[in-house]
Amino acid sequence: MNHKTHVGSTEASFMLGISDARVRRLLSQGRIKGATKQGQVWMIPLYKGMPVVIAGRRGPKGTWYKRPRQVETCVLINRQIIGSNTKNNQNEPPIVVKQGKHSHQCHQLDIKGPCRLVYTPHTPGPCNARLWIEAAAHVPMVRRSF
Repeated sequence: MNHKTHVGSTEASFMLGISDARVRRLLSQGRIKGATKQGQVWMIPLYKGMPVVIAGRRGPKGTWYKRPRQVETCVLINRQIIGSNTKNNQNEPPIVVKQGKHSHQCHQLDIKGPCRLVYTPHTPGPCNARLWIEAAAHVPMVRRSF
């Protein structure tokens, strides 16, 4: 069980489902409840396990998560993209991270917690793949593309 009371901006961005740059922008606008800066590090308090974003007065409604994630994260490697990159001398991201209904592609993935590698040779699994990595919904992942 995770009993953290504060997180940094990178972990808050994962929990909220928005980019780290957007979290830093919200922090600079004073729109994350209770956040304080200690030196060069932001300390963001958690309320019921989540950072709280104060809604803006104008513009569209925010699209960040308001409750902790419940769906496991599934990580896949797209073999077709690897083959296409080799054949056509390209650099498309071959790693696919599926978090609920969202899919993100990247070149590098840092999994910051427990995970497991699953192989089902005869039938595709929940990610429609035969080999994948599963991680719990609360496990932070840092995606990088280059």
